Amino acid sequence: MLENIVNNNQSSPSSTDAENSVTINSTPTANTVVSNNNLEHPINLSQQSVSDSNSSNINSASNPSINNISNTNNGSAQSNESSSNLTENTTLEKEKEDIINSTTSNPINNDNTMFGRIMNITDSTVEVELNKSAEVIPNLMNLHVIFYDENSKLLGEVRGVLSDKILIDLKGEYAKDRFIAGTIKKPTLSSKIRVINEEELNIIMGTNNESNIYIGKSPIYPGKNIYANINDLFSNHLCFFGNSGSGKSCSVSRVIQNVFLNKNFLTYNANLFFFDAYGEYKNAFKDISTINPNYQYKFLTTNPVDPSDAPLAIPVFLLTVDDIALLLQAADHSQITIIERMYKLARIFSRNDDSTKKLKNHLIARAIMNVLFSNQSATAKKSDIFAIVSACSTDEFNLKAELQGVGYTRVFSECFGIDRNGEFGESVLINEYLNKYIDDEYESTIQIPNEAFFTLDDLASALSFTLIGEGFQENKTIQDAAIILKVRLNSIINSPNSAFFNVTQYTDLETYISNLIMHNNKRSQIININLEGVDDNLAKVLVKILAKMLFDFAKSRTDRASIPFHLFIEEAHRYVVKDNDVFLLGYNIFERIAKEGRKYGVILDLVSQRPVEISDTVVSQMSNFLILKMTHPLDLEYIEKMLPNISGDVIDKLNSLQSGTLVAFGNAFKIPLLIKMDMPNPTPYSSNCDIINTWKG
Repeated sequence: MLENIVNNNQSSPSSTDAENSVTINSTPTANTVVSNNNLEHPINLSQQSVSDSNSSNINSASNPSINNISNTNNGSAQSNESSSNLTENTTLEKEKEDIINSTTSNPINNDNTMFGRIMNITDSTVEVELNKSAEVIPNLMNLHVIFYDENSKLLGEVRGVLSDKILIDLKGEYAKDRFIAGTIKKPTLSSKIRVINEEELNIIMGTNNESNIYIGKSPIYPGKNIYANINDLFSNHLCFFGNSGSGKSCSVSRVIQNVFLNKNFLTYNANLFFFDAYGEYKNAFKDISTINPNYQYKFLTTNPVDPSDAPLAIPVFLLTVDDIALLLQAADHSQITIIERMYKLARIFSRNDDSTKKLKNHLIARAIMNVLFSNQSATAKKSDIFAIVSACSTDEFNLKAELQGVGYTRVFSECFGIDRNGEFGESVLINEYLNKYIDDEYESTIQIPNEAFFTLDDLASALSFTLIGEGFQENKTIQDAAIILKVRLNSIINSPNSAFFNVTQYTDLETYISNLIMHNNKRSQIININLEGVDDNLAKVLVKILAKMLFDFAKSRTDRASIPFHLFIEEAHRYVVKDNDVFLLGYNIFERIAKEGRKYGVILDLVSQRPVEISDTVVSQMSNFLILKMTHPLDLEYIEKMLPNISGDVIDKLNSLQSGTLVAFGNAFKIPLLIKMDMPNPTPYSSNCDIINTWKG
């Protein structure tokens, strides 16, 4: 069990015996390097707690590129070609800062501000008279204001400034030191209006504490950092949407870098799986161990290049019928029937003992007997029988096997000579030989092994035995469906893609997942699965299979959600789609995780430039959104349609955002917030091609 697997193997300098001792469930400190050199099992996935005293020192100075990242970095997550767009006007920032500071303790009186009397109140918008004679507040757009009277304090956001009035959208209500989103309560016509103060701003934008993570900076309020509650952000499904070049990869990288740069605690037990379509996150995360030696990044690929790269291989024997159906691209339920039979035989044949041999001989003998009693001509029967023993042979059944008669022997192939009457000359000998091996009750007595090791080649052999079985042999529809499966299976076996399934010894699911996380005898917090160079169909299947393995493992835990897994799926529109799965299997794994994964600790983190192509069931279950610039009307319409609680002003902002600036909303954010992301350091491999230098002669 994973609870019993050791997490920390520290040697003691004071005793020889202590050097070989193992500390169970100990907690790594900031200066502790966790290793597992003496462990039978590779890793303990169960949660470890880290004390405040151990987590206050997690940044080291060994790598300037990583450790110079701070929560006050002024870089922006953006494409390289548009970095100049994110330079703020210093004078404007200073003016805004003065406004905020002036309202920290004393509300601005209506008589001295641009906010005049309240003219109209609709469902969620308040029209306020523009006081033209008052001191001008620069750049009112998106500024937050407070409507207050003796009984209430409501939050609004400036949505528009006309020649004679200001349009303010209501966002929610302050109740002492809490903020409640929603517009049930409205201001009265006599309510006063002022600009939000620092204390009120902190309630909606968060503060730096051990429960929060730094996200980015406010482009509205100079010098104001924005934080999100870690549980609210990472215990719910999350998505990053945005056009190509808007800064998605940089934003994802920066958020994750912020997780590991968090000085409030050591993120030792994180399990962040990145399904990386282009291998672009390697550069952003490969050096996280320089932040703290307990952190480690693992890069899984079928084409290892760097010494630190690890080979990716998925055990065929851990696949389920559903997984194999996806792998072979089954299209109808008749193929599922074939796969179920093939899967059962592959597991039985894995024992390779006398019982297995007996079952194989029974299947071959029964298939030959069925051919002998068919209405075919002797020539057709002979052809079918030879095809059976060619596809499914044993020591007793092959073309060169010897059949013992009374005082003579015959080679199997010689027994099927056809006499002048159109019959097999050795029909009596053939029937006697077959009857020795036929036992129609035998298969039902065989116990299918729980731990069965088999390969793709073994599956192909099991498929051949399936097709000679009763009920399959004479069914043309099933035979036609089986040919398609057989071709697809053999194409995988005979292609470089077979490397994805090159596992040479049995391991159970728990150990396999542990091995995915382990690297160099240490646990990895970021596991980057490189899908670059894999064709789309197979890549989609691999992502589904691995996601299902992690979900099945999480569901099997007695202590629910004790080992959370985050599945970051880059280019999610290629994998998380509406396809044939629901018709064929009754479910789609991503839709199931979206609906059920949260309670088991399996969280989807989708990254995409085309949300309209993602399964609407999955999008509807997303709880947090970090959306960068989006301009395609179908995508904007889709987001608005799928998220009925999102306001129109948020949609309006999405197509006018600067690169590296996003709108954040959902469970982790009190209200939708504009956030300017810091540039990750290091950056992912996501910059544009340098056309000028590549074109130069």
